[in-house]
Amino acid sequence: MTRTVLVTGGAGYVGSHCCKAFAKAGWNVVVLDNLSRGWRDAVRWGPLIECDIRDSAQVCAGLERYRPDVVAHFAALAYVGESVSDPAIYYGNNTAGTLALLDSMRAVGSSRLLFSSTCASYGIPQYVPIDETHAQAPINPYGWSKMIIERMLEDFGRAYGLASVSLRYFNAAGCDPEGEIGERHEPETHAIPLVIEAARRPDRPFTILGTDFPTPDGSAIRDYIHVNDLAQAHLLAGEMLVAQGGTHVFNLGTGVGTSVLELIQAVKRVAKSDPIVRHGPRREGDPPKLVASFAKAERELGWRPQHSQIDFIVETALKWQNLHPPS
Repeated sequence: MTRTVLVTGGAGYVGSHCCKAFAKAGWNVVVLDNLSRGWRDAVRWGPLIECDIRDSAQVCAGLERYRPDVVAHFAALAYVGESVSDPAIYYGNNTAGTLALLDSMRAVGSSRLLFSSTCASYGIPQYVPIDETHAQAPINPYGWSKMIIERMLEDFGRAYGLASVSLRYFNAAGCDPEGEIGERHEPETHAIPLVIEAARRPDRPFTILGTDFPTPDGSAIRDYIHVNDLAQAHLLAGEMLVAQGGTHVFNLGTGVGTSVLELIQAVKRVAKSDPIVRHGPRREGDPPKLVASFAKAERELGWRPQHSQIDFIVETALKWQNLHPPS
């Protein structure tokens, strides 16, 4: 029997890549997105329900019509700085929006949720690599908005039988190698597309935010995970939910850190151009090093990253930006 996944936020960066992965695996894909930060032309693998997750009437109608085996929930605001300056929209959209989605699912008997969570729920790490038992102590409203959702999923599992998997991403990066979809944010805040742009245009320098971290080269270290590896993890997690239910949490990363200066060198190698860089102060609360342990995902999902070598990530991102140069 062909399975169906309803993907909230499926017109966005990670959501659209996951839609493609589910479709290639033979699932029927339905996207639900209000297009406030997504892209209509990224909806390529199934119909679009254009509405907000807080619109219970339309969400229930979509769930009733398509009867998804799994709801994959990506719809969220995801700018850390914006969450600090305007936390109301983060708790309103991310947290209250998810509660509205869960209520709609309960109303129609939909009982499996795949949740796009974040390593931002850990806050400043006490140790690396970070595993799922590490204490969660967010330092910004974005991280809190996601952590509260994880708690909601646990409680809904106990009280109402909701089955869920929360996937805590580290640094999602790269683009579809086939060039059909890619990373588009307005404004763009992610390091890799910004460094690539600095290599392409001398009027768009990249600012290194801190060169005095306690790391080997003084710049911050992050765990970059290719978006296709993320998509494969979502597919495996969706199959787990259908097969066994339960409440689960997994980190998604590579176990390998790349510093900002190493990233700049990778862009230089791949783009064959020197990015123009500036030096700026650290951002408040920026951890020196964030690296994941993916041992639990490997053990329980049978997942490990296959496409997350830093040069390959940069290569796919560069291909996308060559096809769709920023304005």
